[in-house]
Amino acid sequence: MGRTIGVMAAEHVAVGVVEGDRIAGAVRVFPETGSEADSLRDMPADEIAQSIRRQVQLAAEGGEVTALGVGVPGVILDGAVAESPNLQQMKGLNLQAALTEAFPSAAVRVLNDADALAAGIAATRGELDRLVRVWWLGTGIGYGRYPWVPGMGEGGHCVVTLDPKERFCGCGGVGHLEGIMGHRAMRLRFLDLEPEEIFENAGQGDERCRSFVRLWHRALAGGTATSIHFDGPGKFYISGPNAKFVDSALLNQYLHEMVKMSPLQGSFLEVLPTTDQVAIIGAAVSAARAAREG
Repeated sequence: MGRTIGVMAAEHVAVGVVEGDRIAGAVRVFPETGSEADSLRDMPADEIAQSIRRQVQLAAEGGEVTALGVGVPGVILDGAVAESPNLQQMKGLNLQAALTEAFPSAAVRVLNDADALAAGIAATRGELDRLVRVWWLGTGIGYGRYPWVPGMGEGGHCVVTLDPKERFCGCGGVGHLEGIMGHRAMRLRFLDLEPEEIFENAGQGDERCRSFVRLWHRALAGGTATSIHFDGPGKFYISGPNAKFVDSALLNQYLHEMVKMSPLQGSFLEVLPTTDQVAIIGAAVSAARAAREG
């Protein structure tokens, strides 16, 4: 029996074999956490592709790979990375073609990493028949949706302010959600503080930090409200390294202020623990479903 393998390639490469919407065995991670270079930020695109191939081969343990799903940050068009502000070296890489050549017997699917996470949440929670949306809060801001629909899907770059001074987004755009909430953006805004210190100081009453924390939550509420006004109410999940900063009560308060029409009421928001496993499952499930649907 062939193997279905999922990959999450954002800050590092994480690979696992998936059976029945669960990880079977250990998850392989490259580079290893704590190594001299424990992220992909400075790794050339070809090396990232080669690392994915090697880790998939090791995970397969000599077995045939029949479905391979890979989640990567950025705009993915026909399996190629059309744009990736937070892994800029990946721009233009046709990762799907490279992996199809390496694994000719596999149905290969490359998708946005947040879309992979949304698919994984849907699969592991038995919600494959429902609309699932997720915010990934990390170096940048990812927006994932299941079921996947054609389009750009760059919700992290939606405009949440008209202030021309808001220029901290990694893509260079003005007024973007990521320009307020992204880890990189927060470090640029507060050159004297790390993001953890911003939220800690806010809790201790520092007014500059408190004001920003309110803006941070309003920005996330604004992005969520925009999605609700386009696609209707439903479940939103929040994950990623910076999901720990979310004040659910404050976020819900701001969202309620922004969404008033009665047919759009009733959305549910939940902060999830940050792990690679769910996105790995989502990438694998997406590839397997694509193979079945032809």
